[in-house]
Amino acid sequence: MKLAELRGKLSCQGILLGGVALFTSAALALASRATEADIRAAEARDLKQSLTQVLPSAYDNDLLKDTVSLPSKNGDVLVYRARHAGKVDAVVYRVVGHGYAGAVVCVMGVSREGKILGVRVIKHTETPGLGDKIETAKSNWIHSFDGKWLGEPTPDKWAVKKDGGVFDQFAGATITPRGVVKAVKEGLEFFANERANLLDEVIVPRVKP
Repeated sequence: MKLAELRGKLSCQGILLGGVALFTSAALALASRATEADIRAAEARDLKQSLTQVLPSAYDNDLLKDTVSLPSKNGDVLVYRARHAGKVDAVVYRVVGHGYAGAVVCVMGVSREGKILGVRVIKHTETPGLGDKIETAKSNWIHSFDGKWLGEPTPDKWAVKKDGGVFDQFAGATITPRGVVKAVKEGLEFFANERANLLDEVIVPRVKP
C-alpha cells in the first residue's frame, strides 16, 4: 500500500471517529435537557413533602414560591411561609445540628405564635442502632419537640436530661440528641429575632405625645 493511500485512509477514520463522538455528545446533551425538567419536578415534590411533614395545618399558597432569606448566626436561612387567606400562619426552615458522626440536617415548622409544629431529620450520618433514633422510623423521640416553645420549657431546660434539661438522651448516644436539641432551640431563637420579617408584620413606630 502506498504511503499516500495509507494517509488517506487514516484521515477518513479520524473524521469518522470525530463525527461519532460529536453525534454522541449531542445525543447526551439532548437527553440531559429532556430529563432536566423531570429531575427538577421530582426534587420539588420531595422538598414539598419534607415541608408538609411539619405543617399539620392547611395552607392555600405555594410554599416553594413564598420564601424569604434572612441572616442568622449560622448563615442565611431560606424560610418557606404557609399562608391562609394571605396571612402567614406558619413558617418552615432548616436547622443543622452536630451529631457524633457529622451534621444532622433538620426541617422544623413553627406556628405564628412561635410554637413548634413539628421537626423532622432529613439528613444525617449517625450510627445505626444508636444515633439514628432521631428518625421517625426508629423512634418517636423527634415528636418530643411538638408544641414546645422558648417559654416551655424554659431556656435553661432546653437540653437533654443528662445536662439538666427535659429531653431524653439515647443509651450510648448522648451527642446526637444533644446536637438536635441545640439546633431546634436556635431555630426558635431565630424565629423570635426575625418574627416581624417572617410574618410580614409591619412595625409601626411609636409617636411621642
